[in-house]
Amino acid sequence: MSILNQKTLKAPIEFEGITLHKGKFVKVKILPARPNSGIIFKRVDLKGDNLIEANFYNVTDATLCTTLTNKSGASVSTIEHLMAALYGKGIDNALIEINNDEIPIKDGSSKFFVEQIDNVGLEISDIPIKIIKIQKKVAFKDGKKTISIEPTKTSLEIDFEIKFNNPVIGVQRNIINVYETDLKDIFSSRTFCLFEDVEKLKKLNFAKGGSLENAIVVKNNKILNDGGLRNKKEFVNHKILDCMGDLFLSGHKIVGKLVCSQGGHKLTNQILRKIFSDNQNFSIFELKEKNIPHSFINKTALKSIA
Repeated sequence: MSILNQKTLKAPIEFEGITLHKGKFVKVKILPARPNSGIIFKRVDLKGDNLIEANFYNVTDATLCTTLTNKSGASVSTIEHLMAALYGKGIDNALIEINNDEIPIKDGSSKFFVEQIDNVGLEISDIPIKIIKIQKKVAFKDGKKTISIEPTKTSLEIDFEIKFNNPVIGVQRNIINVYETDLKDIFSSRTFCLFEDVEKLKKLNFAKGGSLENAIVVKNNKILNDGGLRNKKEFVNHKILDCMGDLFLSGHKIVGKLVCSQGGHKLTNQILRKIFSDNQNFSIFELKEKNIPHSFINKTALKSIA
């Protein structure tokens, strides 16, 4: 059966934990789902209108995390690390039941979610996956923050740069190919903040559940966490992780080259909205080929469906 067919989990995954921003104890269950259903969040603590589609149009806030809200006002936030794990592991369909409005932060990366997915394995359907292929360059700018995406043949390349005045973080850049790069360092890279911002965040009702157990904290020229960094580019790698999770709100895997400088959740959502505002910017393809010479796509196997 083709690796290019739609995938879901072989068995449910259950976990619980503290949320980063609201500091609540939350339980989550990720269930297998049928082909073409996509990623759906279900607020089981609400009686009606409790389904929230993982779609970039449903992003209602992108301040320090990504928040999705349905038409009835039911929301779920800090979804980006889980979405990145689903994207990187190739899961197309899943129902995510949650008894509150924020995904537990675990260690601040996608490492836990990836390990749980690997433990249960994937169920491969007989339905082909769909691919969003970028056809024209699209760019967006917000002051010093920039993001663009342009066509490539068979890959999703992410070229990300961050710039901080802090001497430990400084300027970092990394380039990955989502479908070919070993994503271990990306998945394990934790969220981070400056020590002087911690109290400011809490006064704004953010980071109430934050600690050295789930975030890298940098004070002047020192990392406060025992053991330091997990990899040399952990800061920018976490930004790439966030970007992957937010890109999966497009609904499918993307083929294109994305370049971003000093961006975040908001900028990624803005570029998605701009891409899909014009049908000339993209095409959606269904993959039919079972044996491919390239690690992800045999371009001769593309069958246009839109």
